[in-house]
Amino acid sequence: MLSIGIASTGLFTFAYLATASHVLDPGAYGRVSLCWAVMFVILSVIYRPIEQLLSRSIADRRARGLPGHQLRVPALIQLGFALLFLVAALALRRQIERGLFDGSSSLYWILVIGVLAYAASYFARGWLAGHQRFALYGMLVFLEATSRFLLALAVAVGIGSGQGAVGLGMAVAPFASLSVLPFAFSRVKHRAPAGLPVADAALEGPAHAGIEEASTDLSLRRGGGFAFAVVGIMLAEQTLMNAAVLIVNQSSGHALAGFVFNVLLIVRAPLQLFQAIQTSILPHLAGLEANESGAEFHRAIRVTVLAITAFAGAVALGLLAIGPFVMTALLGNKGFHYDRFGLAVVGLGMGLHLVAGTLNQAALARGRARLASAGWLLSAALFVVLVLTPTIGAVVTRVEVGYFLATLVLCGLLWGVYRRGPAPVVLTASGVAAVPEGGRVS
Repeated sequence: MLSIGIASTGLFTFAYLATASHVLDPGAYGRVSLCWAVMFVILSVIYRPIEQLLSRSIADRRARGLPGHQLRVPALIQLGFALLFLVAALALRRQIERGLFDGSSSLYWILVIGVLAYAASYFARGWLAGHQRFALYGMLVFLEATSRFLLALAVAVGIGSGQGAVGLGMAVAPFASLSVLPFAFSRVKHRAPAGLPVADAALEGPAHAGIEEASTDLSLRRGGGFAFAVVGIMLAEQTLMNAAVLIVNQSSGHALAGFVFNVLLIVRAPLQLFQAIQTSILPHLAGLEANESGAEFHRAIRVTVLAITAFAGAVALGLLAIGPFVMTALLGNKGFHYDRFGLAVVGLGMGLHLVAGTLNQAALARGRARLASAGWLLSAALFVVLVLTPTIGAVVTRVEVGYFLATLVLCGLLWGVYRRGPAPVVLTASGVAAVPEGGRVS
């Protein structure tokens, strides 16, 4: 069910953006694309870390057979991020409306309402993933994508009109996704995987309390530390996805920014499709790490990477053969030319991006969030430098090549983190504590 839901989400997301591209003029589509880019940068930076934190911590406790799941700290962090966004958005309303959306108040309020509503949606995603309620997770994201698409479809058939009606889908989607919550809480199963009582009984002794506290206590400091490391990861990932759109919008206008957005749809759609794997892999890897199943851990990573490699290779070959024709047919002619070699390079970069996402989940499951965050931030900074530096005359080609090189560097850095193995654990006077990545025991 998760695979069907996520795959459908990717298709409906692409359909929403493709329909918007057809029904809006280049300037209006550029503004809607910009609203999308800004919204999902914000969502990924302030909400995805909490989704990951919830997913990892709940899965870890379930794998160890421990009762109860601490939601207070993630909820406080989530609420804090949402309030911080609201204050900033209200204070900068004039700059956002005029600087980004050419005075469109409708797009401004779509951005504000959508971001606030997604706070509940992303919190629900983390809870569902941690409890491995993947059918409901798939339904949540499916309802989100389809409700968004229906607003663009309404414009296409003449029920609505304009960028405000198309953009409204971004604000409606999180509310629609929350309709799964009654089903999620109607029957919560507190059931640990088979064999865990034996594993837990093996921890009887003087170190047991220390092990449980170090590995499962979700204090504000520890939970916040993990969340803020993931904030860096999400900020960097969204920089790879959206910084080029923002840069081109400032230097060359909405029309070319919309075209660059379309080029990077080659990345967005597969990331949605592979989210099914990456949604389930973190709680799965956290469980394997908790049970010290090293061989299964490596096998899960290897199988995922091989599947991504085959998929990305096929996509790159397809783009090289018929990429320009397909992109123009699906997204419309916006007055710019799709280069087949540039599209193929982006396809290869997409594969590297997906591999990096898999290695990143391994790093999070092994307690290497800070090292992973550093690798992402360095790669994102490299991408921005490559886009801003006019080493290649054509700005679109510069974006395509820059994306490929940045994801290649990112894969190399995260592979290095993966080779380091899990964060070491040492015995202290009070039990067991994971050594921070800097090497000191607190």
